[in-house]
Amino acid sequence: MKKSLLAIRDTLLAKHLPIFSAREFGVLLSLSNRQTLYYLQKGAENGLFIQAKRGIYYLKTDPPSELEIANQLYRPSYISFEFALAYYNLLPEMVYTITSATTKPTREYTVETKIFRYTTIKLSAYTGYEMKVANHKRFFIAEPEKAIVDYLYAVSLGRRALSERLDLSTVDIKKIKIYTALFASKSLNALVTKVFQK
Repeated sequence: MKKSLLAIRDTLLAKHLPIFSAREFGVLLSLSNRQTLYYLQKGAENGLFIQAKRGIYYLKTDPPSELEIANQLYRPSYISFEFALAYYNLLPEMVYTITSATTKPTREYTVETKIFRYTTIKLSAYTGYEMKVANHKRFFIAEPEKAIVDYLYAVSLGRRALSERLDLSTVDIKKIKIYTALFASKSLNALVTKVFQK
């Protein structure tokens, strides 16, 4: 039995899946692999779906937030580093690239005009994030202290330049120490000590 694109859209919204993988789409609608490919191609041709990358789609009519896209584009991941620091007003400048932590290899994607950058961290340090809900949109983002430690870890590896405008006045030092220990990195330990002695 053929399904209408409108009915498919309604099902995706009812299941809170504005962004989804081809596999999730097929399972949700009880489709064969061939049917899944047919409906995804048809939806893209008719302007219902946008293909974010191979195998990942979202509703053009009811698009997810950029933060939801960031979480789903490359999994597992959570928003961290510069974007999270700006989100918490710990970094005063505007950040246009959405930065995330992942345990998978470092990657960068462009979806329409937005850049999504994923930086590898150790599996032992893949924690310290939480789900937030804003305007009915759900996304995973690092706690402020974890975003700082992730960022300083990247700086310690030479992957980032240390910003002189980082505001550390409101952070919990105990949490900083706990998250720093997860990385078991001498260079990170030295950098954290240096930064918090200022």
